[in-house]
Formats: sequence, structure tokens, C-alpha cells
Amino acid sequence: MTPKRTLATTRRVLRQLRHDRRSIGLILAVPCVFLGLLAWMFSDTPAVMDAFGPMALALFPALVMFLVTSVTTLRERTQGTLERLMTTQIGKGDFLLGYALAFALMAALQAIVLTAWAHWVCGVDVAGSLIALGGVAVLDAVLGSALGLAASSLARTEFQAVQMMPVMIVPQLLLCGVVMPRAQMPDVLEWLSGAAPLTYAVEATGDIAGGLGWDAAWPDLALMAAFTALVLCLGVLTLRRRTR
Repeated sequence: MTPKRTLATTRRVLRQLRHDRRSIGLILAVPCVFLGLLAWMFSDTPAVMDAFGPMALALFPALVMFLVTSVTTLRERTQGTLERLMTTQIGKGDFLLGYALAFALMAALQAIVLTAWAHWVCGVDVAGSLIALGGVAVLDAVLGSALGLAASSLARTEFQAVQMMPVMIVPQLLLCGVVMPRAQMPDVLEWLSGAAPLTYAVEATGDIAGGLGWDAAWPDLALMAAFTALVLCLGVLTLRRRTR
């Protein structure tokens, strides 16, 4: 794995995404639509939106980036692109890390758009820094991309990649503290929630939105980064050249 080959993969993916308007719309527009619907639902109770808005910034980027990354990466295998790339000097690490960097850039753009939309359009008011909150959204979207890359390594078809969402994402949504505070969960579920990376995304956004700052959020951010690195390593180990 070399930086030159990794960056070459990143540039190729970005060129493909530039011409894929549906994926760009899914990355940039769909999370804003979801958040806008929530703001509309709670327009008469802004305090509820102020509480749930930061959590949405922790969840929506991961959901969208998981879906886009898993399907896009798997398409490389089904179309034979990955197999042809493997005949060159590009390795599995270059391929996955190049994809991760490309979608990290898209994640950064998504976080900027979504954070601005949440604050200036949906009226989400936080005590902490919007820039810091956007940074957490970026890391969360990168985590979603890493999970999507891992899902694409296990799936054989695009439909199977989509089916990975109920397995890899939905349990995290139930356990991350949005449906029920972790402290009120049964002991076993609280323990399992500690193994869900989205748990730390929700806690980090809550700390920053509450004005506690980086000092309170950095342990959660470090765990999110560690989960991301671990998932990417697993993706490299399990990636197959073909779907057959």
C-alpha cells in the first residue's frame, strides 16, 4: 500500500461521484430533507428539536454514507473493476483506503451542508460550537463509510449490501441511546450498547451541543476513530476480488 496508489484510487472515485447525480443527491440532499421533516414535526416545540437535532447529526450521515458506500463499492466488484485493478500494482489496502478518503471528503461536504441546514434553516440551537458539532458529523459519516466498505466486502450483490443495514445499523440505532437512555437499559443491553460505535457518536454530539466542549467529547471521538480503523482493517482482510 502506497500513498500514490491510494490517492489515485481516491481521484478515480471522486471523478465517478461527480457524474453520479443520484449519489450526490443522496449524500447532500436526503439528510437535509429528513432533518427538515423533523423540524416541521416539532415546529411548535423547538426545545425538542434542540435536543434531538444534534442526535440527528450523529445518525443521518452514518446511515446515508453506509448505504452509498456499500452499494458503490460492491458495484466495483460486480462490474469486474476491482478484479482488473488487482492485476495492477494497486492492492486491497490502496483500494479500500482510497475509497475511504474519497467518501471522507464527501462526508466533510455533507457535514458542512447538514450542520448549516440544521442551524440556519431548521433552527437547531446548541450551546456548543457549530464547527465542533460539524466535525463530529464528519467523523460519524466516515464511520458510516467504513461500515459500508465492510458490508460490501461481505455481500455478493447490491441487494445483499442493502440487507446489511438491518444487521449492522438498525441494532445500533436501538442501542445508541436515542430510543432509551443507556442508563435505563437492562444491564446486558447497556453492555452491548458499549460495543456500538454510533453510541459514542450520539454521546459526543450531546456533549458538544450541551456546551461541554472537546474535553468531554474526545474519549468518544477517540473510540469512534478506533472503530473506524478496526472496521477498515477487517474490510481489507475480507475483501474479495469477485462476487463469485
